[in-house]
Amino acid sequence: MDQALPALVLNSEALPRTAMSETPTNEANAGHGARAASPTSDEQLMLAFSKGSACAFDELFSRYKQPIFGFFRRRVAESAQAEELTQETFVALLRAAARYEPRALFRTYLYAIGFKILRAHRRKAAFRATFFAQRKSAPDPSKRDATESGLWVRRAVEKLERVDREILLLREFEQLSYAEIGDLLELPLNTVRSRLFRARTALRDLLDPPATSQNIAKKGERA
Repeated sequence: MDQALPALVLNSEALPRTAMSETPTNEANAGHGARAASPTSDEQLMLAFSKGSACAFDELFSRYKQPIFGFFRRRVAESAQAEELTQETFVALLRAAARYEPRALFRTYLYAIGFKILRAHRRKAAFRATFFAQRKSAPDPSKRDATESGLWVRRAVEKLERVDREILLLREFEQLSYAEIGDLLELPLNTVRSRLFRARTALRDLLDPPATSQNIAKKGERA
């Protein structure tokens, strides 16, 4: 992905200019060694950005541009689409900065924005498909370039029930905690655990069909 978005923030007249040294921290009176040993947290950076630090946004963008791009790339057909949605997510983050409150992990907050962008994108795509009577979406370019095994896995994941698929992707690829997944999808923690187990089991069965059916086929060939 390109680096255009931080430049957009730097050129924004809506943001007052402050230095990164103004990032809120509980270690303001601590020794220099203690500060050096503790990297600035995502939440501290977001608070600094909400107060006008464009440098703080640069750092957040650097940390999360690839994870957010990967989040969309696993859910939409084209790489260019995923990049566009990633840019939209960070623009939405920029616009919401003044209202930010550290009630949850910044990561959860950012993925929640990503989910809103994704839902809006899917609604638009569904409307276009209906309007133009498109019953079948265009072929996925990534599938044409994928290896046979990668294509097999992707098709298996697509066969999972929608919520189970989202839980599996958030856990295995975005590596969110059960609590974060529950917050994003508005599901109880136990439901997240049980549906993740179900998704993993279903995926394993799809990727490794029961040996019994293979044995039956072999017996039929010998008969």
